[in-house]
Amino acid sequence: MTELNGRTFNRFTIKQPVYALLFSFLTGTSLVFAFAPFSLWPITFIAVIFWLSQLTDKSPKQAFKLGLSFGFGYFAAGISWVHVSIEQFGGMPLIASIFLMLLLCSYLALYPALAAWLCAKLTKNKSANLYFLPFAWLVSEYLRSVMLTGFPWLSLGYSQIDSPLSALAPIIGEVGISFTIILMCVVTVQLINRCHKTVNLIIIAITVVITSSSPLLNVVDKTGETKSVALVQGNIKQELRWDKEAETNIINGYIEASKPLYSNNDLVIWPEAAIPRIEPLAQNYLTELNIQAGSVQSSLITGLINYDPDTRKFFNRLVVLGKKNQDNFDGSYYYGNNNHYNKHHLLPIGEFVPFADLLRPIAPFFNLPMSSFSRGDYVQPNLVANGINLAPLICFEIAFPQQLAANIRPHTDMILTVSNDAWFGASHGPDQHLEIARMRALEFGKPMLRATNNGLTAVIDHQGKIIADIPQFSKAVLQTTVELVNGETHYSAWGRYLDKLLMLLFLMYLVREKFIK
Repeated sequence: MTELNGRTFNRFTIKQPVYALLFSFLTGTSLVFAFAPFSLWPITFIAVIFWLSQLTDKSPKQAFKLGLSFGFGYFAAGISWVHVSIEQFGGMPLIASIFLMLLLCSYLALYPALAAWLCAKLTKNKSANLYFLPFAWLVSEYLRSVMLTGFPWLSLGYSQIDSPLSALAPIIGEVGISFTIILMCVVTVQLINRCHKTVNLIIIAITVVITSSSPLLNVVDKTGETKSVALVQGNIKQELRWDKEAETNIINGYIEASKPLYSNNDLVIWPEAAIPRIEPLAQNYLTELNIQAGSVQSSLITGLINYDPDTRKFFNRLVVLGKKNQDNFDGSYYYGNNNHYNKHHLLPIGEFVPFADLLRPIAPFFNLPMSSFSRGDYVQPNLVANGINLAPLICFEIAFPQQLAANIRPHTDMILTVSNDAWFGASHGPDQHLEIARMRALEFGKPMLRATNNGLTAVIDHQGKIIADIPQFSKAVLQTTVELVNGETHYSAWGRYLDKLLMLLFLMYLVREKFIK
């Protein structure tokens, strides 16, 4: 931006509104390459900077349109995999599944549009309006994570899991990294426009110093203790998951794959709903597995569905079989024991249907198998398996760091997440899911076990690095050794409140500007 006779203008702004909207859409679309499986993290900065070059000095209405166009491209390319589950497994025609996917993308695009609108609406000094954007972005992303149960997928910070900015994750988390990305892009645009040069250079210098010195603030250390683990990837086709005729073969397949694992591993993990039978009706299998694992001083954690006959509620559950504590096996599992976890954050449509009486008659998509679950408690005890304390999450829950923070304890040894990503076929959805899991491990400084039905099964260390994994669409077993750690990251202790603090300070500033002369 340069000044001429008291006027300011951006030399890089596209004058024709239609072309500016198209340009914003394309920059948003390019963001898909910043995330897994492509993981070209510099694209995040390039795309956002080019988008911001069109946002400078726009009216609130113009800014909203540019944000909407950017957001639609961002999500249409990034979560295009949603239509796979709708079309292939929801019984909807291809055109209907694409329509529903685009409808979801249009909804999600409202949040970048809101950030852009707030940025333009709240400013008084047009030459400085972009400096509001990092704070407005925090507000919009917070809303995206809570509205309609929340869908915080593809938040910008995840794209930096392998970039230098990842060093900030144990301090300010993924949300803080997203804030930093927007701030750095704003500063870059302002420097290009020759605006507030000194302030921008100071901001860059501070960010570089904090990022480069972040490893020195590490408070998580290895204990020297290790645990041997085995994760079983059954690779069951989605159309067979709840097929009554395939049920016995599925369960027996997991049993046979696991028999040689117990004697060599402290812990064996099966994925989400690996046993396709409700818990009360699976007692013969569970009793057998409990004895198999416990008799050789090992443990098994498996996903299954529980039905509570008293409340008539279904739960997506994890249960521990075999040895619970480090003492000798005491026959620990029994139906109704409290060493289990019930999924809290349910996936809309997939696990519960809002307005069910209205929507279920419309299409098969709203009658997917196991789409009537009840929520478990927000805070639940860690699972204890062979003396190992695990903070569990099922599938979609890994995208919600606040829920994980509420369930990690000082004694937590590992994070456990199980999933069934067969819903998303050969798309980039499972890769993005694994990327999110890596960020959680880095934020909280805990090793993570991730068991999935058909990939990507992986073990992640406390620095967010993949120790070992299994290729997608393969029936295999992952066996490895996990190093335990102690200590609490700054993010876990206080950093997860930083975004709330920044939003509060932003609100206080706006109140001061509005009411205090």
